[in-house]
Amino acid sequence: MLQDYFPILVLLGVVVAFVLVSLVLSELAGHSRRTRGKGTTYECGMDPVGNARGRFSVKFFVVAVLFILFDIESVFLIPWAVNLKLLSGEGYGVFLFVEMLAFIGVLALGLAYIWKKGGLEWD
Repeated sequence: MLQDYFPILVLLGVVVAFVLVSLVLSELAGHSRRTRGKGTTYECGMDPVGNARGRFSVKFFVVAVLFILFDIESVFLIPWAVNLKLLSGEGYGVFLFVEMLAFIGVLALGLAYIWKKGGLEWD
């Protein structure tokens, strides 16, 4: 049983060793001279303006949560498609297909509701 996991343990050991060696070599070979320019914040070549802890609109968070919600729910389509092919030979194909149509219908209704309410607008 343990020999089945041996390749995974070897890979984990190689990864940990690589990270440790990279960190040690970077610390030994790197220059550690501090300057004023190195200590400043870097934002795409532009000088930072304002406070980094500025407030965001609630709309930003709503759009982010909705994106994650619909993204995660769409991931359920992949295992469903695999299991549909496997289970359709056992007579469950029509039931699973109708069940997923209902799931997609609920997602479509939710998206239509959010779209109509203006939940995806940035203004």
